[in-house]
Amino acid sequence: MTPAESRLSAPESPPTITPSARPARRWLRVPRALLRVSRPHQWLKNPVVIALPAVTMSRWDPGALLAVLWATALFTLASIAVYTLNDILDRERDRRHPVKRNRPIASGELGVATAWCYLGAVSVLLAAGIVLASPARTWPVLAYLVINLAYSFRLKHVSVVDAFTVAAGFALRALVGYLVLDAAPSPWLLLTVLSACLLLSFGKRRRELSTGSSGHRPALLGYSVQLADYFVIVSAALALACYTLFLLAEPGGGGRSTVLIVVTVAAAVFGLFRYLQILVVGNGGGDPVRTLIGDQTLLVAGLLWAVVFLVS
Repeated sequence: MTPAESRLSAPESPPTITPSARPARRWLRVPRALLRVSRPHQWLKNPVVIALPAVTMSRWDPGALLAVLWATALFTLASIAVYTLNDILDRERDRRHPVKRNRPIASGELGVATAWCYLGAVSVLLAAGIVLASPARTWPVLAYLVINLAYSFRLKHVSVVDAFTVAAGFALRALVGYLVLDAAPSPWLLLTVLSACLLLSFGKRRRELSTGSSGHRPALLGYSVQLADYFVIVSAALALACYTLFLLAEPGGGGRSTVLIVVTVAAAVFGLFRYLQILVVGNGGGDPVRTLIGDQTLLVAGLLWAVVFLVS
C-alpha cells in the first residue's frame, strides 16, 4: 500500500478541541438561559409607561430623568422576579405548550435550583433599590409584587380577574412615574393606561382562544372569542374616552391648543384601529409587546403622538 493509499484508508482523527473551549460554552449556557428567563424584550414597557407622566408634563430636567430611570430600574427588577417565579411555578404546564415548552426552565436548560438562586439575587437587589429610594415614592413597586404573587398562585386562573391584574400592574407603573416626580397623579391618565392594557390583555386572550390553546391556561375556559371581542371593544372605547377627558380636563392637557388635541386624539384613534386590524385580520396580538414594536405603522403613530406632546 502506497503512503497516499494509507492516508486515505486511515480513519480521520477527531477535530482538536482546546481544553477551554468546551467549558466556556458550558458556562455561557447558564447566563444565556438566565437572560431568556428575564425576557429582555419585555423591559421596554417599563420606561414607556413610567415616563408617561414626564412626557405629558414635559418634565425633562436632570432630576426628573434620574427619578424616572431609577423607577424604571426598580420595576425592571420586579418584573424579572415575577417572570422567574412564574416560569418556576408553571414549568410543568409550560412543557405541554407548543411554544412555552422551549422556555429555559421548562426545557431543562436551566435548573430549578439555579432559577431559585437567581430569583433570590434579583430580590435582594430590588430590596436594596427600594431602601435607597424613598419608600413613599416607590410603594407601587411593592404593590406590584404583592399583586403578582397573588396572580402567580391564584388570580391567573380566574377569568377576567387575570386581565385586570395584569392591567393593574401597568397602572402602578404610571403611578410611580407621578410619585417620583412629586406630581399629583391624573386619574384620567391612570384610567387610560388601565383600559389600554385591558385592551391588550383581552386581545392576547382572544389570540390564544383562536389558536386553540385554552387547555394550557385554565382561565381561558371562562372566555370565548365572541366574549373577548366584546371586552376588546369596550376596553378600546374606554381608553379613548379617558384619554380625551385627560386632554380636556387636566391642567397638563387642557392647556394645549385645539389643533394639537385633535392631532393627538386622531393619532390615538389610528393606533387603536391599526391594533384591532392586526388582532382580527392579521391574527396577531399573542405577544402585545412584539405586536406594538414590530409594526412600523404603529411605531409611526406612536412617534407622532410623542412629538405632539413634546412640542406642545
